[in-house]
Amino acid sequence: MQQQGFARINVASVLAESAKRYPEHTAVTLGPQSLNYTQLWAQTRAYAGALSARGVGQGTKVALLMPNIPHFAFVYYGALALGATVVPVHALLKRHEIAYVLEDSGASLLIAAAPLLGEGAPGAQAAGVDLLSVLAPEELGTTRLEDLAAAATPIDHLELQDPGAIAAILYTSGTTGKPKGAMLSHFALLEQTSALLVDTFDMTDTDKIFGALPLFHIFGQTVVLNLGIRAGAELVLVPKFNGPEAWDALLDQGITIMAGVPTMYVGLVEAARGREGTPPALRYAVSGGASLPVAVLERFEQATGARIHEGYGLTETSPVVSFNEVGTDPRPGTIGRPIWGIDAEIADPAVPDRIVLLPRGELGEVVVRGHNLFSGYLGRPEATAEAVVEGWFRTGDLGTKDEEDYLRIMDRKKDMVIRNGYNVYPREVEEALLTHPEIANAAVYGISDPVHGQEIAASVTLTPASTLTADAILAYGQERLAAYKYPRIVKIVTEFPMGPSGKILKRELVRVAEDGPDAAPEAG
Repeated sequence: MQQQGFARINVASVLAESAKRYPEHTAVTLGPQSLNYTQLWAQTRAYAGALSARGVGQGTKVALLMPNIPHFAFVYYGALALGATVVPVHALLKRHEIAYVLEDSGASLLIAAAPLLGEGAPGAQAAGVDLLSVLAPEELGTTRLEDLAAAATPIDHLELQDPGAIAAILYTSGTTGKPKGAMLSHFALLEQTSALLVDTFDMTDTDKIFGALPLFHIFGQTVVLNLGIRAGAELVLVPKFNGPEAWDALLDQGITIMAGVPTMYVGLVEAARGREGTPPALRYAVSGGASLPVAVLERFEQATGARIHEGYGLTETSPVVSFNEVGTDPRPGTIGRPIWGIDAEIADPAVPDRIVLLPRGELGEVVVRGHNLFSGYLGRPEATAEAVVEGWFRTGDLGTKDEEDYLRIMDRKKDMVIRNGYNVYPREVEEALLTHPEIANAAVYGISDPVHGQEIAASVTLTPASTLTADAILAYGQERLAAYKYPRIVKIVTEFPMGPSGKILKRELVRVAEDGPDAAPEAG
């Protein structure tokens, strides 16, 4: 039996410590309302007191269903301070999906924001889970956590945990099968903030961070919430991203750091088109969550004068694996180098039960090991054993690593298209299409074809006033790509189906292309 050490930690310490160090600094802003670090920690301690009175404590699993509002921080850090495990729930899930997450995680309590009670309340009822609300009008008749907090005795200390104790369970997107709960330890989450703050980001207590990344997603949770709070920065919370409003915020609110996913940068580029002025305070931007097309990166940097530093990560890696660290010139088209304490290499994807590392420059599967790895999938030992082989996490992403340690991602293994026996990487095709000045965004995917095995399809959105036709786009791709790569099917769309974290749902594009728009979407 492994003996436990004496070291004890808690992710909630990032807020407790910043409240000591930066008591009067603004911590969070939502619209015209702001809280300083003293107020944020006081509210968190009150919420923790209310949760404690409801029986939340060591090992309790508390689910959160909230957009980016200060209450997310109150509940997230309050539950962690009690030794509970938080289960953030994607805000776009429907009631049966919410019930699945609650049941699978073993959560005993769901705390939902008023705008999400329409799906959250039935989901909690179906799972037999207690429900508390925040921001709900009294006439709804729900038990309001803020009322309980106002009457509660605030906690006066953190319940320190063994480093390997599970702080959060985050559910994967479920692109194949049912979503799986990735268990993240206090150590993995805290070590991420240390590595990112010391060696990767240039972030201080004078920064103002644009907080549109969903906090229920690991990218926003680590890079905006935990990292920003630990740095003593101000988080400008945005419950729902909107391109023109986000551009106005960058222009007018003194934002110094922008963190987003590629679709957000596409929206910002479109919002900036034809408008004067550049964001005066913006120092740099961070992109992750999906591959950022180089054309979008260049357009954003032209519009703002600020560089985008692209990184890479997954839920199972807490999330950051590699990054174009701030302080060095980013290399467009790469996801940077592995961050401090992380090994990221390229393995042979054809050998699933062993890790066979490939020479530099060869294409293979990105594998990761280090302090950031998750502790397994909740209740799924077989899936965990398949994903973690010889101590390495198999990401499912295909990429290369050069002699200077820079990584490039070609595509997800499952997204690769095989046409007439040739491998086609959708990202390469997307990059080519996006060089056209009238194409705002593109998603390339494969659909079943009786002759070629798979055919290459592209859905694109256009810039305002564009008169491009599908035939013109097809011809443009044919000019720039090898005969087996260019898309034979082009669909012009006004918007893409999006996941909660801002990723384009290619599986939905495939479903509509193959089965028609009226076919039932995938379950889970």
